Amino acid sequence: MSRPLHEQGGITASPYAPFSPADVRKMADAAFTVLEKSGLKVFSATALQAFKKAGAPIDESNGIARLPRSLVEDAIASNPSSITLYSRDGRNDCVLEKNRVYYGTGGTAIYVLDLNTGERRPSTLEDVVLNARLVQELQNVHLFTINVFPNEIENKEHIDVNRFFHALNHTTKHVMGGIYTRDGCRKVIEMAEMIAGGAEALRQKPFISLITLIISPFKIDRDYGEMTCDIAAKGLPVVVPTEPMCGTTAPVTLAGNVLTHVAETLGGIALVQSVRKGAPGICGSVGSTSDLRTMGNLAGCVERGMINAAVSQMAQHFEIPLYSTAGTSDAKQVNIQAAYESAISNLLVAMSGANYIHDAAGLMEFDLTVSYDKLVIDNEILGMCQRVLRGIEVTDETLAVDLMIEKGPAQDYLAEEHTVRFMRNEFFFPQLANRQKRDSMQPGTDAASRARAFVEQVRKAAPKEKLAPDLRERLLKAFAEIRPAGSRATTE
Repeated sequence: MSRPLHEQGGITASPYAPFSPADVRKMADAAFTVLEKSGLKVFSATALQAFKKAGAPIDESNGIARLPRSLVEDAIASNPSSITLYSRDGRNDCVLEKNRVYYGTGGTAIYVLDLNTGERRPSTLEDVVLNARLVQELQNVHLFTINVFPNEIENKEHIDVNRFFHALNHTTKHVMGGIYTRDGCRKVIEMAEMIAGGAEALRQKPFISLITLIISPFKIDRDYGEMTCDIAAKGLPVVVPTEPMCGTTAPVTLAGNVLTHVAETLGGIALVQSVRKGAPGICGSVGSTSDLRTMGNLAGCVERGMINAAVSQMAQHFEIPLYSTAGTSDAKQVNIQAAYESAISNLLVAMSGANYIHDAAGLMEFDLTVSYDKLVIDNEILGMCQRVLRGIEVTDETLAVDLMIEKGPAQDYLAEEHTVRFMRNEFFFPQLANRQKRDSMQPGTDAASRARAFVEQVRKAAPKEKLAPDLRERLLKAFAEIRPAGSRATTE
């Protein structure tokens, strides 16, 4: 019998592989060479000391750490090849390994498209909440990377704990997020430990993961370096992504961009393993191309999908879990451009076997803006990607040779038990797309209208808080800087 279509992700891909085996080996050798001969400029004292202790030569005059090939290869060997990003209810655990594929949100956009006016406005904590609530309901969005910035929080030290608290309070799916300050990072971890029932309980089943950054070209800044070391020391999943742009912070060629990606994120993995052997480090691939006419970064170009698919191929070569990027668009409204740019990159990167594809739903306008309608539409696109990854199952049952012989020529199959048995799981059934004939269509049944209706259904329902009342009160008491984001919440 066919597997059900509505499974919770982790389908293995039949890969789209931009590189030949010889290309992969050449790229890997080049990455080792760049890290050994050029190295990383490190502004974090803790990171620099960790590299030095691991055996990297340090140029004390300029803070450059050159990473010997043996050091990087040892880091690759000690980094887990399988990392589980746990959900709190156990229903949406994401096992990042080999070519298993999951999708999520992302971007930390600073704007949303307002549901009432349709105009772009600064995002708030209420948007963190509504995005989390929508992700909780969208079956093809497997985890929640906090995708908007709370612009009303003026104190930078308070941003991280507010974002994570409201995310954790409104979804039981795994919560991942970028972090802004070292103190905020520590508080987020402390809060998660309280929810988990202790530091060791959180380390054993981490339901949060944190994103730092390697700054292209080849820099580890003070804050991100210190936070990476703090997270690694705790033994929690940390993504060490890199964002090189063709022609500005990386060579203009796609191959040069991919090499920058690979070398930089391997440098991040080397840092994680230099701090704590076996800590769960996740490679990261975010970069894209630049519009050299305007010097702006592009999110919807097809080359971004190609780059991230190529990095996915390299991550599988090294057997390190990957946080990748797709589904983004440079469109300013939810229109045909937003649809085709998001669809093609999501499909390309999914077919490469990237483990976790972030930004896959809702993001647009050079990664600056989230659209709620697009979030729901992208969920449908991701369902179609899932169907592609499932492939075509070839068994005696699905071939139906005996049935064809039994029926003979010129006979239909509509009333056959075989048809009834397979019809629900063999095909992807869209929730938004309208497949009715023109003369039977009713107003408000087009895909865009159905997406908006879903958003409004979730928005108008009373939010159901996912943290128990006593735990929530303890957290609010422990972290007085947490601000309310709404007034209609009920406890689930």
